[in-house]
Amino acid sequence: MAGYRRFLQASAGALLPLEAALEQAGVSRMFPDWPERSRRAAIAADLGRLGSAAQSTVLVPPLTPGGVLGTMYVLEGSRLGAKYLLKQVADADDPRINEATSYLSHGAGKRLWQSFLSKLQCEAACDEDEVIQAARAAFAAFEQAADRA
Repeated sequence: MAGYRRFLQASAGALLPLEAALEQAGVSRMFPDWPERSRRAAIAADLGRLGSAAQSTVLVPPLTPGGVLGTMYVLEGSRLGAKYLLKQVADADDPRINEATSYLSHGAGKRLWQSFLSKLQCEAACDEDEVIQAARAAFAAFEQAADRA
């Protein structure tokens, strides 16, 4: 229980400010389905079920259009790993953990990764270095949040 809660707290610590930065940068113009992609409510609900709260723990600078794509790459790609983690959590003996899987299962059955990749291929005007730098910064945000959890 404590380990899963810490994982969710660390994830929220980075996810919340990254999603806020995406929204401030106008992510919904690039991804009109943004409300369907956002996982802020899902992770807050899971942490609430485990007796905790979702809190931002890292600072994220404003994002450029390329920064939006790099950050989305990390967030959308994390859904691929979430499938594996969800299987691990499903084996937990504690029913509270089994009920707190909204974040890990968010977007299951939808083609969010594929639609992201399609959008990425269409955005030829974005600076590739900017996209890569933003992806690295998003990964670093999760690493920093994990260190603080």
